[in-house]
Amino acid sequence: MDAQKVDMYLMSHSKYYESHNIAVIRDMMLRADDNKLMAVMAVNLKDPTAMVIYSVVVGVLGIDRFMLGDVGLGVLKLLTCGGLYIWFIVDWFMVVNRAKEINYENLMRALM
Repeated sequence: MDAQKVDMYLMSHSKYYESHNIAVIRDMMLRADDNKLMAVMAVNLKDPTAMVIYSVVVGVLGIDRFMLGDVGLGVLKLLTCGGLYIWFIVDWFMVVNRAKEINYENLMRALM
């Protein structure tokens, strides 16, 4: 891919990825074919900020875990009322990293 397109993508989407993964993403995108650009643009990215809001508002019901694709943990969190509210509060801090992790995995799948 063209370096300018890669840099523009990274500038506009950097909040969706961990900072230590940006260099790896840039290298992978530079080595990829130009036809992979459409696949990269079509990747469904989870917004970490929105995930925190969902976690605070409806996290006790496990909705945040369902949105991240962790169905089993979502059901468990729903049945235990957010792990007696302890797991509910812990997820406020963990959901951002998990969303960025999922975004990175989805992007790597699109680039392969």
